[in-house]
Amino acid sequence: MSKRKLNPTIKLEKQIGEQIYNALQGGVVEEVLRKMKISSSDAYWRSSMEGHSLKVQQELLPDFYALCQDVKKKLGFDDPVDFYITGDSEVNAFSVAAEEEGKPHIVNVNSELFTLMSEAELRFVLGHELGHLINKDTALARLINFVFPPEAAVPVTLQYKIRLHEQLAELVADRYGYMATEDLGVCVTAFFKMASGLDLEKMNVSIDALIADNTKRLEYFLKGKGVSRSSHPVNPIRVQALNLFATVKTQKELQEGMDELITILLKVGDDEMDEYMARFIASAGLIVVNCDGEVHEEEVNQVIETLAALKIFPRQYLEEIAKGDIPAIFNDSVENILKINPGVRVALLEYMISIVMSDKKIAPEEIKLLYNFGESIALSEMEVATAIAEAIQRRYMPSLESIC
Repeated sequence: MSKRKLNPTIKLEKQIGEQIYNALQGGVVEEVLRKMKISSSDAYWRSSMEGHSLKVQQELLPDFYALCQDVKKKLGFDDPVDFYITGDSEVNAFSVAAEEEGKPHIVNVNSELFTLMSEAELRFVLGHELGHLINKDTALARLINFVFPPEAAVPVTLQYKIRLHEQLAELVADRYGYMATEDLGVCVTAFFKMASGLDLEKMNVSIDALIADNTKRLEYFLKGKGVSRSSHPVNPIRVQALNLFATVKTQKELQEGMDELITILLKVGDDEMDEYMARFIASAGLIVVNCDGEVHEEEVNQVIETLAALKIFPRQYLEEIAKGDIPAIFNDSVENILKINPGVRVALLEYMISIVMSDKKIAPEEIKLLYNFGESIALSEMEVATAIAEAIQRRYMPSLESIC
């Protein structure tokens, strides 16, 4: 194991992973699956690897076998692992965790990597894939894929949390890759070879040039213009995250540096209006929820559900807005939204009406608030009344309590 004392785990990754696991009733679902004994995942992957790939064995590929075992030992990973090489021009590698304890995991390296990468860079790739196994990412992915098969719709807020967890898990795996090599330059060239498919040595590209280019591109994301939307963080984030892990001295310094990078991963959209709209949804929601003197869970949930389209942690965001000057936040957000797009006036009103309807009670104070808001954004009394009437026809349902 590396002598460096920094912990490779990321606290937020663990927290979100646990949250997703609990939301999907992981303990219950996994126990049901164990008793059903029908999962074919292991059989599928084993058949695919044994049938179409080359298994890395000491007598067949002694040098690469020794490299695989050395990386495994360096990371202190004792679980059995079968390594494979697949003839594939895609610059990629992957790992698959075994479903049963004691069975070997799988790590596959595509053949194209042997063309592009040095032995040291292959160490990074192997360390990264073993890092996924050490961090137990695959078990959570398997649970998610079972509860939400391809044809199922995943709730928006859960989609964002799953994506964020995947991205943070990649950063953790990168740290294990670094621990396997302890050479930041090797990690950086491996990243750029994976991204470009180019042999950088043949192209005469220097490490200094790569780092300088990465710093420039990172600025684009840090200044609010870029969004990391795929399951893997964008390379500028990955390189800087590893640079921090390789160079800082304390866990506190590492956490502070990572906080800035994670703000990029927390961004859901890059539209100019997104933040103003989130502030409106939260502040307007709080105003409507408290309008009649009673706070109903259904109303709060409606606000959070709407916020979930713009914020990965909608409840936390709502709590932060609640600590501020709510009327000032509300007025500022409305003003800026209408400057950008005056055509959304009715949509703003309809959102507030949806909060009123959510608890199945329509209080006189709430109706008055809707008319006052409509007037403030230049909607006529008739336009407001029409919007309320249409909402009643579309979604109003008397509460069970009121008719029993």
